[in-house]
Amino acid sequence: MRSFFCYTEITNTTVGGLDKMGDYGEALLNTKVHHENCPGCRVNRIKEAERGTPFLNVFSIWAVILCSSLPISLLFPFLYFMVRDFHITEQVEDIGFYAGFVGSSFMVGRFLTSYLWGMAADRYGRKPVILCGVGSIVLFNGLFGLSNSFWMAVITRFILGCFNGLLGTIKAYASELFREDHQALAMSVVGTSWGIGLIIGPAIGGYLAQPAEKYPNTFSKDSLFGRFPYFLPCLCISVFAFVVFIASFWLPETIHKHPLEEIEKGFDTSDDLEASDTETKKKRISTSRMSLFKNWSLMSTVIIYGFYSLHEISYTEIFSLWANSPRSLGGLGFSSEDVGQVLAISGFILLFSQLCIFPKLEKLFGPIHVARLASALTIPLLMCYPLIAMLTGFTLKFVINVASLLKNALSLTIVTGIAILQNNSVPRCQRGAANGISLTAMSLFKAIGPAAGGAIFSWAQKRQHASFLPGDSMVFFFLCLLVLLLVILTYEPFLPKSCAKPYDEIERENVKTVG
Repeated sequence: MRSFFCYTEITNTTVGGLDKMGDYGEALLNTKVHHENCPGCRVNRIKEAERGTPFLNVFSIWAVILCSSLPISLLFPFLYFMVRDFHITEQVEDIGFYAGFVGSSFMVGRFLTSYLWGMAADRYGRKPVILCGVGSIVLFNGLFGLSNSFWMAVITRFILGCFNGLLGTIKAYASELFREDHQALAMSVVGTSWGIGLIIGPAIGGYLAQPAEKYPNTFSKDSLFGRFPYFLPCLCISVFAFVVFIASFWLPETIHKHPLEEIEKGFDTSDDLEASDTETKKKRISTSRMSLFKNWSLMSTVIIYGFYSLHEISYTEIFSLWANSPRSLGGLGFSSEDVGQVLAISGFILLFSQLCIFPKLEKLFGPIHVARLASALTIPLLMCYPLIAMLTGFTLKFVINVASLLKNALSLTIVTGIAILQNNSVPRCQRGAANGISLTAMSLFKAIGPAAGGAIFSWAQKRQHASFLPGDSMVFFFLCLLVLLLVILTYEPFLPKSCAKPYDEIERENVKTVG
């Protein structure tokens, strides 16, 4: 028996009494029936019965996303020193160039497999994909910490990226697990936990890398963590991933698995319905087979997300390299621990701002205007970074903490707004594949980002006395250009205003118009 994975709301009553095509279409959209053995219907029944904020769902999504995002940026505080310890280059200025390839390898792997994971999530369910992704972190993230050569680090990060297709799947999962009136909260939880993972990851890496040097009374140089100075932070994240992996077995499946014959039977109508009405029904049944690549609302948000991902990953790597580099080359001269501290402070404050402030802003202004405003405010903030390097002492640490907090708050606002636009662009049954496409594009841009950012950073540090944008000023200038492009792309005709409304709401409006 064939399986139909789209969520379909139908009624068992006849529709012969409906005179107008618009009334019939609206009835199809607003009436519903639950299938007893369908996991998606089971979740829908729970959603209909629940009252208040579903805190258990919030925590479940938060834990899985956090687990997925921690390994991505874990390495950035110590990547500079890790590449240095591989002795692959003799010049200090070239460390950033090789560091870019280690950072890019993860995204290259994710780019090659993200769409496949999205299709697997739509076909076999969200839960198996979540289990596979979390389980891979347990194994391959630990192996990365044991890397004793440049190529071992590149290969283990690449394999980890191949199995880490969680983001697209979990976005679809979150949108299905929460009620319609909690969709902004769902995407905010995804954006917040993802952003916090990208911040706490470096904090863990910064504090726990090279433990024999930082904590000699606890870790000796002859111990396992002394011989592998970057294994401890990777091990901690692998242990956390193992706990999440076990807990994920109790996650509910949200995908709908209905016998297709029952759905087709549910659409039987009286003979007096027009032929165009039948075509409308067939079109709805075959929604899952529609080409996502012809959906411009989706493609425009994917392109915007891709360009912002290029900016985001480039900033994350460049910030760590810039903070670690010597002050003589325009950097801050921070240790890996200093960088971790800056990023950790931002992470804890963002948890409150995104869960409490963003949903209200999104409801008031809409996701397009919120993302656009946050992008515009990012540009003047980045222009101040080269000036921050001129400060010293307490003033330097205070200002860089404030700047980092503002930058990450704006970044999470942009990412969360784009996530809402993407889910609004497609029906429920295509969200897994749609987010898979989005994750593929994001991974491609993020694969380019570290390599390009590392190369530009190395080039910029060699031009300290240039007449135009000397030193690191050139790096932050390129970052500003990327954000400016993002602002331009949020306007019509590139980004349709219809993205601001859920797909089902647009469909209802179209049905009423036809009627």
